Parts: sequence; structure tokens; C-alpha cells
Amino acid sequence: MLSSLLGFTAVAVLLTVSPGPDFAVVLRTSLGSGRRSALCSALGIAAGCVVWGLAGAAGLTAMLSASQTAYDALRVAGALYLMWLGFQALRSARRSSKAARDAAASATAAAGAPLPDPAAGHAPVAGSGPAVDQQSPLQAFRTGLLTNVLNPKVGVVYMSLLPQFIPHGAPVVTTTLLLVAVHVALGFVWLGGIALAVHRARAFFQRPRVRRRMDQATGGVLLALGAAVGVETAR
Repeated sequence: MLSSLLGFTAVAVLLTVSPGPDFAVVLRTSLGSGRRSALCSALGIAAGCVVWGLAGAAGLTAMLSASQTAYDALRVAGALYLMWLGFQALRSARRSSKAARDAAASATAAAGAPLPDPAAGHAPVAGSGPAVDQQSPLQAFRTGLLTNVLNPKVGVVYMSLLPQFIPHGAPVVTTTLLLVAVHVALGFVWLGGIALAVHRARAFFQRPRVRRRMDQATGGVLLALGAAVGVETAR
């Protein structure tokens, strides 16, 4: 059991640190809503893994994988959700850019100075412009949860990978849940570390130009991931 657990842990570390929707969601939540909401988003992603782990232990992922229609329907739902998150990130970047331009114009009119270039990253005047989309901790948890629950690849990975690390004669359900718990713990530590790292560097990431570029990047990644899943499903 110990050797199987160590072997799975090594594989789970590689799966955890691979960039994907989870990383993009936590990064954007940390940038837009702060450390607490980002940690709740990571907790929601971990809860999504638990949902798939319980489903795998109950044999539901095997049933899902046997039904191509159900599998494709869930993939399409997941693709649309990722694309919606990407659209929200791009909309946030656009609103942030407009707020920066409006603030710069207001400051220029008040001071009679030449109009600064908003692309240079000048910070908007406090209290001016609309607040960029922010999520409450509960909303962030829900976003993280749906990101994983609507991703059937998590269930398929569990169904195909976990049995390889269950020793002969070991209780299947208990061992499956143990391995899922290892993966969940690793994922929360990794994503929680991302959230805390971004929070520590918030002075840099909250610069308007940097913030816009990060929103544009994460939005583009989420849109691309969703489109890729959609194209793959349509084949």
C-alpha cells in the first residue's frame, strides 16, 4: 500500500501542476476578488475532485464513459462554461481599460495637463470608474466547483488511473477515496499557493495595465480551452 501511495503521489503531483482551467480560474479570481475568494475557488475545485472521486467509487464514471451521448453532453456543458468564464474575463479587461481612460480624462480636465496615454498603465483615480467584476467567496467556490464538475476528463482520469494504484486485495472503495484525498490535498496546496503568491505580489498585479493584460491572457486561455473541448467533442 505504501509503495502504491507514493507512486500515485508522484503522478498526482505532475497532474496537479499541469496548467489547465483550474489554474486559470484561481489566477483570475485572485486578481479580481482577492485572496479569500481565490482560496474559496481552490476549495471549490477540490470539492469538484471529491464529487468525481465519490462518483468513481460508486461506479458512475464507468457508466458515464459507457454512454457517449451523456459524456458528450457533459463535455459541451463544460466547454460552454469555460468559454463563459473567458468571456467574463475579457469583458472585465475591457471595462477596466474604459475606467482607466475615463479616470485619465477626468484628471486631465481637472488639472489642465496634457492627456496621458492610458496604455502606459497609469492608475485610475480612487473612486472613479466602475468596479471590475468581483466574486464573493461563495460565488468563487461555486465557480471552482462547476469548473471541475463539468469537466468529465477528471472522472475519466480517475477511472483509468486510480485502479492501477490499488493493491491486489485492498478494499477498492476505501483505497479509491484515499487516493482521491491525496490528489485533492495536493491540488489545494498548489492552487492555494498560487492564490497566496498573487496576493503577496498584489501591488504589481493590481497595476491597471498589468491587470488588463492578465485578464486578457486568462480570458483567452479559458476561451481556447473551451473551444478546444467543443471542437474535440464535435469530431
